Amino acid sequence: MKTTFEEQNDQLSGMAYKNMSVKKIIISYLANKSSATIADLCKEMNLSIPKVTTLISTLIKEGIVKDFGKVDSTGGRKPNVYGLIPDSGFFLGVDVKHSYINIGLIDLQKTTIKVTKRIPYQLSNDKEAFDELCKLIKEFIHDTSIPQQKILGMGINLPGRINHATGHSNSFFNFYEVPVTVIIEKELGIKTIIENDSRAMAYGEFSAGVVMEEEEEDVLFLNLDYGIGMGIVLNKKLYYGKSGFSGELGHIPLLDNEIICQCGKKGCLETVASGQGLIRMFKASVAAGYSTTIENDKLAKLQVADIIHAANNDDVLSIELLAKMGETLGRGIATLINIFNPELVVLGGVLAETGELIQLPIKSALNKYSLSMMNNDTKIKLSKLGEEAGVIGSCLLIRNKLLAHSA
Repeated sequence: MKTTFEEQNDQLSGMAYKNMSVKKIIISYLANKSSATIADLCKEMNLSIPKVTTLISTLIKEGIVKDFGKVDSTGGRKPNVYGLIPDSGFFLGVDVKHSYINIGLIDLQKTTIKVTKRIPYQLSNDKEAFDELCKLIKEFIHDTSIPQQKILGMGINLPGRINHATGHSNSFFNFYEVPVTVIIEKELGIKTIIENDSRAMAYGEFSAGVVMEEEEEDVLFLNLDYGIGMGIVLNKKLYYGKSGFSGELGHIPLLDNEIICQCGKKGCLETVASGQGLIRMFKASVAAGYSTTIENDKLAKLQVADIIHAANNDDVLSIELLAKMGETLGRGIATLINIFNPELVVLGGVLAETGELIQLPIKSALNKYSLSMMNNDTKIKLSKLGEEAGVIGSCLLIRNKLLAHSA
């Protein structure tokens, strides 16, 4: 017998399609409410008790729903309560960085099963990098020992301009005539969506990180990594913009310099206030005679992580450059606060690992450049999920998409 999840991929019609749709609504309701009685489900879907009872029995046979027995009631006959079996389905999240990837897995009830971080990987827009990504995903799935048919969907985060609705990536793996999601699904046999990395990180932090504790509705998440990305949450929902490319904070022409950005323009915030800008400034400073504790053999292939490690171990040059970068970044964030007046700005990504070394100069710049009435109402916090924000976000996004239903 096919499960409801497998039926979603079939071309159903008539009563079979209607029953599959109603079962999907039941699954979605139980996923959000944890458990429910037959009466709860009847009220939610405006269906008869016999109809819901029959569908619940089918879902139990499919191994998706479990009868947890009687529940206390105020009087009369105690009803049975039903809930999802967590390991009846899983969702995979892949967070792709420039020099490594993070992969994670959650179950049907959003419990994190496994996360593997910083798997070495070199992102580039070619077939070799694409094949290597698929290979690493296959290896992760193999290592989990979970049957692949139980992995209901996968979310993949990529830097750059992503059209999540069509499955096209405009920055990486754009050499296919069809959406990259189609190629990945063919290669791995798993329903796949793609998302901008910063937006997925924002959603992860909003749903399961520092935001969840405070219950803010309007939040800006800054992904401070090799570049600068931003995820925008307004009224508790991700904001995409007309073309789906919102959040390009790094390409605000805030600076008066002659540095050509990777977008091809000059003066972008990203040319200074980002990982690539930090590396550029560091190398220029060393060439000018400034001393550092970083060994000479690392300077040729200097990584952001090397500078962060040095800064966290009291390297003066690294600390000074982070402060300079933080001051510039603070000007950009001040602009955002003046425009959005958000409740919270979350600093995430690899550069946020420096903590107060970057947070303090940012706050200093905010006091200088943002309107005080708005600045006073906006909190600045570091990411709680850290490296796992993107993985959790992509897992939850594909989960939401597959469990969504039309009322």
